[in-house]
Amino acid sequence: MNKEQTPDAIVRFERVSLSYGENQVLKDFSLEVPRGQCLTIIGSSGCGKTTMLKMINGLLTPDTGRILVDGQDISQTDLTRLRRGIGYAIQNVGLFPHMTVRQNIAYVPSLSKQWDKETERRQVAELLKTVGLEEAMADRYPSELSGGQKQRVGIARALAAKPSLMLMDEPFGAVDSITRKGLQKELKRLHKELGLTILFVTHDIREAMALGDRILIMEAGKILRLDSPEAVKADPGSEFVARLLDEN
Repeated sequence: MNKEQTPDAIVRFERVSLSYGENQVLKDFSLEVPRGQCLTIIGSSGCGKTTMLKMINGLLTPDTGRILVDGQDISQTDLTRLRRGIGYAIQNVGLFPHMTVRQNIAYVPSLSKQWDKETERRQVAELLKTVGLEEAMADRYPSELSGGQKQRVGIARALAAKPSLMLMDEPFGAVDSITRKGLQKELKRLHKELGLTILFVTHDIREAMALGDRILIMEAGKILRLDSPEAVKADPGSEFVARLLDEN
């Protein structure tokens, strides 16, 4: 192991590059995310932040470099098994409209037959409580839920496989500001209580500063700044980052 590498890094990018035609999205990108950390990621549209998340669970393949999750090169692992062990929450939630809340939450464990009916009932009730929802919601359909409730169900579904790693792509972007603050508070609690490693993409610098142990600021596929929110605020390091902070 390279002496500069973090031994407990759960995610590692090693000189990763990816292009779509002539458009280079990531350029010689290297990053380590220590286990148990919440890393918030922000940058201009098209800077590569969502691409980075998709590469972690093998939805996109780098042109050069490699990505390791739990020390394993994902190009040489079973991607189905990898994805089932990673929680994934997105802005539009992606709940199946024809399934109840219970069925949505239990979807991934049901694929691998991990839960019998009694285990499913118990685990769904526990997950709903974990994200601040009542067990009575288990038999509702997504169309019967508010935007904030859908997001909480989406997080519960992401937690169902008991992942150590959560990928979150602007999960609170479609809800009102009051609901958003409640969800942010809930996520901070979950991070602390469950010891999750979280990579959280957002377009809101205030959200990034409030949630992250570290904040990663990207531009044109490269890292502009990577440090604690306090350190970034004290020393933006570039005109782009200073402007981003000033605007908010």
